[in-house]
Amino acid sequence: MEVIIRPTKEAAIELAAKLMTKEVRDKPNAVLGLATGRTMEPLYDYLAKEHKENGLDFSLVRSFNLDEYVGLDPENVNSYRYYMNDQLFNRINIDKRNTYVPNGIATDLDAACVEYENKIKECGGIDIQLLGLGEVGHIGFNEPLSSLASRTRQKALTPDTIEQNSPLFTPPDVMPKRAITMGIGTILESRKSLMVVTGIKKAGILAKSVEGPITSMVSASALQLHPHCIVVVDEEAASELKERDYYNWIFQNEPEWEEFR
Repeated sequence: MEVIIRPTKEAAIELAAKLMTKEVRDKPNAVLGLATGRTMEPLYDYLAKEHKENGLDFSLVRSFNLDEYVGLDPENVNSYRYYMNDQLFNRINIDKRNTYVPNGIATDLDAACVEYENKIKECGGIDIQLLGLGEVGHIGFNEPLSSLASRTRQKALTPDTIEQNSPLFTPPDVMPKRAITMGIGTILESRKSLMVVTGIKKAGILAKSVEGPITSMVSASALQLHPHCIVVVDEEAASELKERDYYNWIFQNEPEWEEFR
């Protein structure tokens, strides 16, 4: 795991966006794992701008989203399919037939989860998985006590997650209480993972995730097992990390980061 600290939220998101851009330029048929949430919106703005102004080509790209609410159809403004279309897919030249989001309205949800896993394998696996960090340490909707070997499945959401996400719904009480999510085992099979964390509210849980013990109570801690995990954070989110000097040294001295300095 490499932790890269940038001075501001904007700088952290820009670096993460540049890493995603590099992935697409280096491998035009890349398989991207995508995430939702407020942190991702400026990142997707950057990718859309790169497409419009610098010709970043998504025509051969395939994508898989981490999760979707159970019971929301793709046209529902609260669904993650709607979010992805609005925030990114409608703004770039990706073929929407190559963009996959879990089917939250499938007649057989368990079968839909197996199909999702099989589609990822059919596409050759995920090249880079974009991740945010929940306030209780979850990635995707892998709530506390999720198995570190879990696969795409249905998951009951915790009261904390419902409290955090329900203000995004109108009215808040229509938020579903269940979701489909990629499992931790699924995420760990990506060739690279890229977690983006900003803000002082995430400082404590970030420290537990990257410097604490690996535990199912903090699903993001499983990323310590990933062979190529990059965690990009701002100074506020990094404020409780013990090895900040070392992380800064890595960014300033390791050759792989030279083009981003």
